[in-house]
Amino acid sequence: MTNDHAASVQGTALRIAKLGSDGKPLVGANNCYATTAFTRLSFTPEYSEGDEIEEKAADGSVCVYYEMPSTLKRVVLELAICAPDPEIIEILAGGTILKQTTETMGWQAPAIGSITNPNGISIEVWSRAIVGGKMAATNPYWRWVFPWTQMRMSGERVLENGAMANVFEGWGVGNGPWATGPAKDWTYSSDSAFQYARGTALPTGMPGYVVVA
Repeated sequence: MTNDHAASVQGTALRIAKLGSDGKPLVGANNCYATTAFTRLSFTPEYSEGDEIEEKAADGSVCVYYEMPSTLKRVVLELAICAPDPEIIEILAGGTILKQTTETMGWQAPAIGSITNPNGISIEVWSRAIVGGKMAATNPYWRWVFPWTQMRMSGERVLENGAMANVFEGWGVGNGPWATGPAKDWTYSSDSAFQYARGTALPTGMPGYVVVA
């Protein structure tokens, strides 16, 4: 496909998946969740600044100067969801889903001193690809992939005359073993901290758990 210079507009879907210690998506029925109930995902590349070498002559002039190139070390993320959804939060921040028989009732935070998600999670987000003021005729979505992230709850939770903020922050790196992802539908490398590509459709099964085969 020829580059149509599509803009990325709005976030239309989110899929998060638990990972095993080997970096692969965990198989099973309750390890991956797809939803539209998020308000934003922001990410910022973080660099390790190169060493700066400077040597001055006896008269104060600079006789040697060199600066090493900066290197990308990770990406920093912030994700906000619309409601205190126990099933989404359990994947993002660990802890325990509270149930009565089979019905989800709430969520319990991890024990003090515990590591919330030692194996990390993957995050995928879809946005609309816009060309000439309308959705692109071919591959109408951008898909943003973060194949290994470590997330945690962030900020203040306030019960007030308004919606409770539900914000999570973390960081991510590359994860080659993530490979084709939880739905076996990513056809590119996952070795980088983040990547994106055009696609034809949103993930299936929204909102709810997606079975990882």
